[in-house]
Amino acid sequence: MIKVQDGIQGVTFAVKVHPRAKKDAITGELGDALKVSLTTPPVEGRANEACIEFFAKLLKVPRSSVTIASGQTSRNKVIRVAGVSRDYVIDRLR
Repeated sequence: MIKVQDGIQGVTFAVKVHPRAKKDAITGELGDALKVSLTTPPVEGRANEACIEFFAKLLKVPRSSVTIASGQTSRNKVIRVAGVSRDYVIDRLR
């Protein structure tokens, strides 16, 4: 199970992004991180934007509620979601 943490600014969890995949999907877990495949290439921040959009749709929250807390230029990122509970995120990620 991935580690989902509740913080002052929102709920955070780690992801490992695989860009240029065939489809946008959660493909499993790697340690305490969620493996995510995205179709966009990692050029000019497009993969970051696609990652934010993917989690906003998956978690059914406004796009502005999802941010990348760390890992802007890395495949390993920490996603922060504001305005939801830890339990809600865990339920939606299953």
